[in-house]
Amino acid sequence: MQVVILCGGRGTRMGSDEMPKPMFPVGDKPILWHIMKIYSHYGFKDFVLCLGYKKEKIREYFQEAHDWNISFVDTGLDTNTAGRIYKAKNHIKDDVFFATYGDGLADINIKSLLGFHHTHKKIATL
Repeated sequence: MQVVILCGGRGTRMGSDEMPKPMFPVGDKPILWHIMKIYSHYGFKDFVLCLGYKKEKIREYFQEAHDWNISFVDTGLDTNTAGRIYKAKNHIKDDVFFATYGDGLADINIKSLLGFHHTHKKIATL
């Protein structure tokens, strides 16, 4: 199952024009790395990164991530959330996939979330 991560944010409110939001450090690793590590802990290692602002910084950092299968998709600089997912549609293999923002961390049991989604048989679980 794939994890689509929205990585197009500029980070201006975080005080930087040089770094996209997903690359801001938490400890010694970018926020995005921590998000991907959480999903991979639950066995989900196939990622679609929807890139925008400073996309090359994200691509360079994750280019050699051997434990993860990563598709890098340029979704534009000013594309909204739905637009980014739409532009990544050719890289999304199944109807059921995770979608998350690349600039926030939360303590969520990913397997329980997926179970909830399957049990309730809805089009989306947020």
